[in-house]
Amino acid sequence: MAENPGVPTPDELLMIAVRTAREAAATARRMRAEAITDVQTKSTDTDVVTAADKAVERQVVEALRVERPGDGVLGEEYGDTTATGAVRWILDPIDGTVNYLYGLPQYAVSLAAEVEGTVVAGVVHNAATGEEWTATLGGGAWRDGRRLGGSVRTTLDQALVGTGFGYDAARRAHQGAVLAGLITQVRDIRRFGAASLDLCMAAEGMLDAYYEKGLNPWDHAAGGLVATEAGLTVSGLDGAAASSEMLVAAPSALFAALHDALHELDAAGGP
Repeated sequence: MAENPGVPTPDELLMIAVRTAREAAATARRMRAEAITDVQTKSTDTDVVTAADKAVERQVVEALRVERPGDGVLGEEYGDTTATGAVRWILDPIDGTVNYLYGLPQYAVSLAAEVEGTVVAGVVHNAATGEEWTATLGGGAWRDGRRLGGSVRTTLDQALVGTGFGYDAARRAHQGAVLAGLITQVRDIRRFGAASLDLCMAAEGMLDAYYEKGLNPWDHAAGGLVATEAGLTVSGLDGAAASSEMLVAAPSALFAALHDALHELDAAGGP
């Protein structure tokens, strides 16, 4: 992507993202410690949203308006704000809300910076543990000063594969059928409940690969960049870009086999 005069570099945007995500994560931890209140429902009774989701998103939006007043923000809770500049931030204030509700230590603030439609910087900060993954376009993926390179696994039958499920019952039924067909072809399956963290674990090699249908941009913008910069292929099926239809993230040695298995199982189909 050509350099755009007046737009901060990916490294400069990442510095803003990291600072903002860390402050947001502290708010999420504090609010949980003080007790979760005002639980509402989203699409179904299973898909809970807490006051913390909304408070964290408001905090991030306000912080970004101070730092970058012309930028837009696409957030899970409040949607897309208008922008006058080339930068748009993509935010999931608490990815893994159900984990957050139950006190499971897999929930994250995910924040990415997009310039003219391309994600150029991203951070995923596990608010429960303080673990943090970062990436810039062309600058690699990192955790604690260590550059990430994904899994070295070369065969699907030895691969530990992460996935997730939607909240709608009909979609879950289709995803369950796909899983039933895939589980005999891989080492095992893991479901942690936060797509951004799944992508970062695949980038780090703690998962060998990951796939999921039904993700929104805020679910995978930052984590997808981390995985891509770690050398993984991140895309949909049959040459499509990663989208709500399907996202697959895997090292090159595993991608084709996982892709073909998911294609055969119609993983992008169903409701």
